[in-house]
Amino acid sequence: IMVLPRDGLRNDRGEPVKYDKIFYIGESDFYIPRDEKGNFKSYESAGDGYDDIVKVMRGLIPTHVVFNGKVGSLTGDNAMKAKVGETVLIVHSQANRDTRPHLIGGHGDYVWEQGKFANPPAKDLETWFIRGGSAGSALYTFLQPGIYAYVNHNLIEA
Repeated sequence: IMVLPRDGLRNDRGEPVKYDKIFYIGESDFYIPRDEKGNFKSYESAGDGYDDIVKVMRGLIPTHVVFNGKVGSLTGDNAMKAKVGETVLIVHSQANRDTRPHLIGGHGDYVWEQGKFANPPAKDLETWFIRGGSAGSALYTFLQPGIYAYVNHNLIEA
C-alpha cells in the first residue's frame, strides 16, 4: 500500500505537483520447482509443494518475475495508456527483491524511491531503485507519442 499525502505531492522546492492519472505496478517473483526433466511441477495445493518451493526459494533465483501477477498483464489490450501531455504517477512495489524500474523512452521527472512523499523527490532519473519489501513512485509527463516500455533494468538477470 502506498498512501498519498492528503495535501498532494510536492516537488523538491515544496511546490504542488499535479498528475492526470496513476498507474500501479506490482512486481512479483515466483519460485516454481522443476522435476528431473526440467519441467515445472504442479501440486494439488500450495501446501503439498511447500518443501520443494522452499528449496527453490533458498537458491534466491526466481523462475519467473512478472508485473501485476502474470505475463502479459501490462501489454497488448492491458497496456497502460497515456496521451501526449499527460502526467502520470507510476507507483511500483516489489515484495521480496530489489528492483530497478526504467521507462524506455522516458524517465522519472520526479522520483520518490523510498515511497516517502514527505521527502523531496529526486529529479530526472532514467532508472530508479526500489528496495525489496518497499514501494516507490515516479512522475513523468509524456512528451511524444509512441510505445514506452517499462522494465526492470536489472539486465544481468534478463
